[in-house]
Amino acid sequence: MVRLTTPALAALALLAPVTSSVSVPEKFLETLRTPRPFHAQTSPTRKRTCVAESHNDLKTDDAENILEAVKDCNDGGHVIFAAKQTYTISSPLDLTGLSSVDLDIQGTLSFPSDNLTYWQANSFDLQYQNATSFFILGGNDVNVYGSGTVQGNGQAWWDEYVNDKKLKRPVLFAIVGLEGGSVSDIRMRNSPFWHNIIANSSDVVYSGLDLFSTSNNGNFEKNTDGWDIYRSSRITIENSTITNGDDCVSFKPNSTQILVQNLRCNGTHGISVGSLGQYPSRTDYVLDILVRNISMANSSEGARIKVWPDAYSEKSQSLTGGGGGGLVRNVTYDGMFLDNVDYGLTITQCYGQDDEEECFKHPSKLNIMDVTFRNIRGRTNRVFSPIVGHLVCSSPQTCSGIVAENVDIRTVNGSNLVTCRNVDESTLGGLNCTDWSKGYNPA
Repeated sequence: MVRLTTPALAALALLAPVTSSVSVPEKFLETLRTPRPFHAQTSPTRKRTCVAESHNDLKTDDAENILEAVKDCNDGGHVIFAAKQTYTISSPLDLTGLSSVDLDIQGTLSFPSDNLTYWQANSFDLQYQNATSFFILGGNDVNVYGSGTVQGNGQAWWDEYVNDKKLKRPVLFAIVGLEGGSVSDIRMRNSPFWHNIIANSSDVVYSGLDLFSTSNNGNFEKNTDGWDIYRSSRITIENSTITNGDDCVSFKPNSTQILVQNLRCNGTHGISVGSLGQYPSRTDYVLDILVRNISMANSSEGARIKVWPDAYSEKSQSLTGGGGGGLVRNVTYDGMFLDNVDYGLTITQCYGQDDEEECFKHPSKLNIMDVTFRNIRGRTNRVFSPIVGHLVCSSPQTCSGIVAENVDIRTVNGSNLVTCRNVDESTLGGLNCTDWSKGYNPA
């Protein structure tokens, strides 16, 4: 059922019965719909509109109402989540199998945190690194946009994680199996875990998003990555801002043909390839990545590649592994401004391992080839001073084609030392290399 709550929506009651798909003049419906973002114009024009009902009481589950509206407008429709309405989602929401539909979020979608035990048992298992999600969205030709907010109410999850490191915290916005679509111009707030995962998908654009997750106490907002790309191709992430407590963007296993551009990242762990090589039974690859025009402030890293060694390692109680094979090839970071970061550049094949010498004894099975750091400048803080970067491969055979061009990164004291081991220094564009190492950043 569609609930008519705002004055504009209430006017619909005079024109048609209250049903999931309201039949009213198209000109009137145009006044309710958010205009499509520019990159969604390749989708066919939607031919009908459904307004999802909200109880708007911050406690009653609206999941069934949402499913009903999406079902009614699937295959060519436009679903409106009305402005000034809060849609409480207290049960898992399966939005896969969609086709040619727009989801227009003008209000707030809120996932309450008053029953963490329920979500532990009922969230969707994403089959990677213990990741789960409140909902999954997939299909073909699906566009999500509007001026609204997706609220994860993450503080309770961050607080509980302090006591239970195996707590499965849901991803806030999960796209799984989407062929063609976009997510644009919405806000994401207080994600319990990663803000976004896109898995088993292709030809999707994220643009104009505002992501913000910070703790209001001493319990840190851990693992609140901006985007994690997994087993997906031809993905674009652009024109967005992120304040969080982990990677700004992470290219997980089998990410290919990815463009990331025009981002402002604050408080993050940088834009990272990996981690890769965690599971001995899997082959990971990340190919053809372009990252450009990035602002990186108050972060642990700038540009980073993180690979597990061929030895069992323990990053945390819930993150262990090592010994997996694969390949990183054709990755370019072009245009990055750094302000108050720990390391500006990082390559490590020792992720999860405290003893770097152990990694040299057990070189990674995952090779890194043809990586370019270009037009990167700015300053680091005192955390690893006087060193500004860490380019360390586990053997000369596991890395090749590492290039630096027009890189000027300095500490607040003016030093520009970069730890370089098992890489060809002749292609590093005059980086001030040293054997001295303070280790990779375990963040």
